[in-house]
Amino acid sequence: MGDFRVPRATNMQTTENQDKALAVVQRLLRERDIRARREYTISLGLFAGRPDIAQRPDKPPLRSWETHLPPVLALVGQGWRGVTVTIGPRTGSYLVSLPGTADPQTVDRERPEKVVELIMAAGPQTAT
Repeated sequence: MGDFRVPRATNMQTTENQDKALAVVQRLLRERDIRARREYTISLGLFAGRPDIAQRPDKPPLRSWETHLPPVLALVGQGWRGVTVTIGPRTGSYLVSLPGTADPQTVDRERPEKVVELIMAAGPQTAT
């Protein structure tokens, strides 16, 4: 099983590094007049108090938590529906999802131009 199946939460530094890698691909796509946007998922939780405060009075109350999922680069515009790029959490490689393919294609992180080549080769999908 590859690392594209279930996105895992990442720390802020990892998210920033992944975002920088996706920004490179986004710039290369923009040079070819293909629009893309980076999407972020952040999950926040707030608590009024700690439920185990009676058993653990020495611990400060837990007030909030924050979880970051890996950013996703999604192509936008006519014909580019379903094309996404993300970064594998363990490998750090680009994972390119194209319409009509079951599994994303893996591209070495040092080859962002290869990601663009895959996307260009797939071409925009026409509506049916």
